[in-house]
Amino acid sequence: MASTGSFDIAKVAKVARLQLVEDELKKLEKDLEGILEAFGDLDSAKADCEPSFQPIPMKNVMREDHIEPSLSQDEALSNTCHKENGFFKGPRII
Repeated sequence: MASTGSFDIAKVAKVARLQLVEDELKKLEKDLEGILEAFGDLDSAKADCEPSFQPIPMKNVMREDHIEPSLSQDEALSNTCHKENGFFKGPRII
């Protein structure tokens, strides 16, 4: 059984439903050792900034509210034929 560090490669392959032979497990073990070593190098790198969870800064983009005159009830209903008793008439639900 091939294992790298604290996990068993054969077990991971089984859980992933990969049918690997011993040669493939050995090659995968070598590849994973290189990957883990590269991540180890990243862990030791000094960073002088806060961790970033978003690649682009997120902020709310809000516009200023400006009070504007609204339409009267007659003006709002003037362009529809679906009206009744001074209100918009929608489709019957029940």
